[in-house]
Amino acid sequence: MTTQETTLTAGDAEVTVAPGNGCRVSSLKIAGTELLRQGQKYGCFPMVPWCGRIRDGRFLDGGHVRQMPLNSPPHAIHGFARDAEWKTARTSAAEAVFTYDLTEPWPHPGRVTQIVALTEDSLTLTLGIETYGDSFPAQAGWHPWFNRNLGGEDVRVDFEPAWQEERGDDHLPTGRRIDPKPGPWDDCFGMPDGVDVTLTWPGQLEVNVKSREPWVVVYDEQDAAVCVEPQTGPPNGLNTQPRLVTPVDPLEASTTWTWRRL
Repeated sequence: MTTQETTLTAGDAEVTVAPGNGCRVSSLKIAGTELLRQGQKYGCFPMVPWCGRIRDGRFLDGGHVRQMPLNSPPHAIHGFARDAEWKTARTSAAEAVFTYDLTEPWPHPGRVTQIVALTEDSLTLTLGIETYGDSFPAQAGWHPWFNRNLGGEDVRVDFEPAWQEERGDDHLPTGRRIDPKPGPWDDCFGMPDGVDVTLTWPGQLEVNVKSREPWVVVYDEQDAAVCVEPQTGPPNGLNTQPRLVTPVDPLEASTTWTWRRL
């Protein structure tokens, strides 16, 4: 077992994963051009065992109210696997597998697996959460920080969501679905046929982000980067749209990014 960074290459694509830093994709280069914002907190990190904010860090787990650390007061945000050290299970030329065992403060034992697979024109990330005991609610997703600018014009983000989750003053969905509004966004959108978002750096590169999951958060309020976050449920979803991980039904999700030069 090692926590050293793992680099995969396919054609002129290169991806680096840092298991010791939350198993984030720390770099994705296409023909030498870095797509992801660089830095300890950036790249693309897995959001497990929940995505976005949990209101007041509390969620209902069967008959128990669970309290998570308030890492974004007054809420808990993005899980804590992104702050943990993962283990490298195996690597090959174009695929690597990493694992993380759920531990305190999460109340249930379980294992998270992330598979990173690279081809010449695509990157596929797969997350699985399994329980070693009782069933529990969970979410999985990814939080990529795409560079807003690759040396030319700023990126354009195109997608056609069915609805937007109305955002309250506390940054959490109110429960109302509204017609999608123009950005800037820090918002959750519903795409019931699956996430399908295209990022275009004019004259340079196009990246299509897809997932079978029906939820995506788009965040573009920072100058340096934009985030397109496929996930298995909306923010605060452990309370509003709980998805159970059971001994016979693990939670599994994947996203594929496909690129082409313009």
